[in-house]
Amino acid sequence: MTAAPTYVAEQFTEDEATVLRRYFTNLDGPVFALVNLPEVVKGALFARYSRSSKSLRRLFLDEFVGELDTTGDEGVDATVGLARAESLYDRVFFEYGDDSVAQLGGVHLACEQASNLLTKVLEWGRLMSYLEQSTRYIPYDERLGGRFRYHRDPEILGSHLGARYVGDMDQMFEIYSGLALDMQEHFRDRHPKGESDSDFVYRQAIRAKAFDAVRGVLPAASLSNVGIYASGQAYEMLLVRMRSHPLPEARHYADLMLAELRKVVPSFVKRVDLPDRGVAGSEYLRATHDAMESVAYELLSGDGVDGPTDASVQLVDFDPEGELKVVAAMLYPYTGLPESRLIERVRSMSVEDRLSVMRAYVGERTNRRHKPGRALERTDYRFDVVSDYGAFRDLQRHRLMTIEWQELTPAHGATRPTAIDEAGMSGRFDEAMDRSASLWAVLAERFPERAAYAVSLAYRIRYAMQFNAREAMHLIELRTSIQGHPSYRTIGQQMHHLIAERAGHRAIAEMMRFVDHSGEADLERIAAERRAESRRPATT
Repeated sequence: MTAAPTYVAEQFTEDEATVLRRYFTNLDGPVFALVNLPEVVKGALFARYSRSSKSLRRLFLDEFVGELDTTGDEGVDATVGLARAESLYDRVFFEYGDDSVAQLGGVHLACEQASNLLTKVLEWGRLMSYLEQSTRYIPYDERLGGRFRYHRDPEILGSHLGARYVGDMDQMFEIYSGLALDMQEHFRDRHPKGESDSDFVYRQAIRAKAFDAVRGVLPAASLSNVGIYASGQAYEMLLVRMRSHPLPEARHYADLMLAELRKVVPSFVKRVDLPDRGVAGSEYLRATHDAMESVAYELLSGDGVDGPTDASVQLVDFDPEGELKVVAAMLYPYTGLPESRLIERVRSMSVEDRLSVMRAYVGERTNRRHKPGRALERTDYRFDVVSDYGAFRDLQRHRLMTIEWQELTPAHGATRPTAIDEAGMSGRFDEAMDRSASLWAVLAERFPERAAYAVSLAYRIRYAMQFNAREAMHLIELRTSIQGHPSYRTIGQQMHHLIAERAGHRAIAEMMRFVDHSGEADLERIAAERRAESRRPATT
């Protein structure tokens, strides 16, 4: 049996524990559900979560509990689970199999001390909402239980590679720590504080730019916190998938999640570990994964990666008549014609007439949150992307698309930020990359499914993204905004160019009027920090 990872348990005073027991399903584990709190409070907690290095329970104590009216909650103890039977849900959901019932109850679940490999597993489902701890706002050299924050797989630590693993990981975090401080100094020299900016706004913008520049040093074993809100049905699907996953961390974490979910929505996850239901589903997924590994090795074993691959974005599939079909879809609700005849009519229109339809449909968008309707879902695009893993982890969270990725290894090479070169710190950055690749190589021989823990976020990964034009508008406009990370801004800019020029969908590309094609900003976050400060209530 696979040994369970060791998680750092939080320490609370007795008074703190008394408060926390009312609202959290346990006080010492890395996975716990939030209960007995208003929905807006749970949402606000998760929103704050992504920019704080604190655990959710500590964040609640330090910043939220003083603002709540807890009158009447003194007798509540969420850690004991449900005291009453869920007979109605058992009868409707379990006995009769009405899955739609499981869509009507949701749970806020905190998933802490999860590796960056595990977070991608947690964030796979489309029917879930996530907030992940940001590498931009949190210094990852802050220690947890006196140790750097990375996943310690018990089998790796118990092997002859254990000391090597800890030593190399610690060294990568030491390099990250030193570079983070030095890059802040570098950016302060390059970008002096404006007279109108407060010390806080300036400091936050400098820190964000420095953390952006050095996050590539962090290994994929780095720990993160993820807040999830989802229905019972979505959790069931996630757990069935996690229980089949080749990564031991994912399988163990699924057990932790199942235990906490059973404290609040037991009927919704009752089938997860039943032999003829969830277990059979997990075994099916495991069997198809193993079969695909075998057939891919048999048919393609000689076609591996030969050497470093440049970062790239390729548009590999699109519909040449996509714009024509989109125009027909725009007109469809406003006519009585069948779609086949409508497409014929649109095909016979002049270019100007088609453009008049598209202009009327998109209207006057005054900001990127003004979204045209579903007619833009009539055509889609498939991109093959090679980028650093840091950019991938940000893009992967977009749910309204199909995304598949290949194994994370050092084979495609790493992306070294220009700012690192300009600061004269490329030697230390490259030292971390060499250490990462060397550790990966020795782990791959003994622990192939876990070797990716050693791979730094600067190393490139290949992945495919497929989405319709409506999602393209949302994703590309959002990810090219000036405050975005330079690595994924470049990807969005290239996608926009390819939709216009390679696909020839210039009218659709023109609708995306909030795509920002400008170069790298001096301080990406300065404007956002200024806006945030202007919204904060004045203190007296």
